[in-house]
Amino acid sequence: MMGYMIIMGVFTVLGMIISGKLKSVFKKYSQYGTSSGKSGKEIALDMLAHYGITDVKVVPGKGSLTDHYNPQTKTIALSEPVYNARSISAAAVAAHECGHAVQHATAYPALTMRSKLVPVVNFSSKAQQFVMMGMMMGIGAGFVNPTLMLGILAATFGVTAFFSLVTLPVEFDASKRALVYLDESGITQGAEYDGAKTALWWAAMTYVSQALMALAMFLFFALRFMGSD
Repeated sequence: MMGYMIIMGVFTVLGMIISGKLKSVFKKYSQYGTSSGKSGKEIALDMLAHYGITDVKVVPGKGSLTDHYNPQTKTIALSEPVYNARSISAAAVAAHECGHAVQHATAYPALTMRSKLVPVVNFSSKAQQFVMMGMMMGIGAGFVNPTLMLGILAATFGVTAFFSLVTLPVEFDASKRALVYLDESGITQGAEYDGAKTALWWAAMTYVSQALMALAMFLFFALRFMGSD
């Protein structure tokens, strides 16, 4: 299990570094307004209207960097620093979440696939926790075939890795849609646009880090499974 702990340690540190940078960038551009002077909520509503989307609600959320789009309830939840804020960061985040709503409305293939994978990923995550706990407690040596447990871990981490890889184009595409709208609508101009682009890039890096960790975990357990015979 030493290899597992090393991988976890490396990517945990990497995730912390990226998260810290994202928070720093978000804070920086939260101090600068946009040419439009619109709040995150107003930008979200304008972008939805621009794409003819009338069945999506924009509601206030709690916390910071907790913004998300829920395709089941068709709701965009904007966190406290975004909903009423009139900053570059707020504009970037609000437009990004609207990008997901646009993806949903246009049946963007990667988003559709990602949504279908959610139940499978949830099941895989629970299976991983159960098997990992068993292996750490040494149960696998006495009651369950270690090779079988490695196979289960390889399969479940394979699902997680695939889900993470599918998530990447979803996130990058949402950011691309956001930046196009911010630019064409004139909400952000010049340095404002560059700031929004930087903020969204670091947000995307959090998903890249997660995908790399999931892929590393899958390869680790897959190779151990193949070498366990």
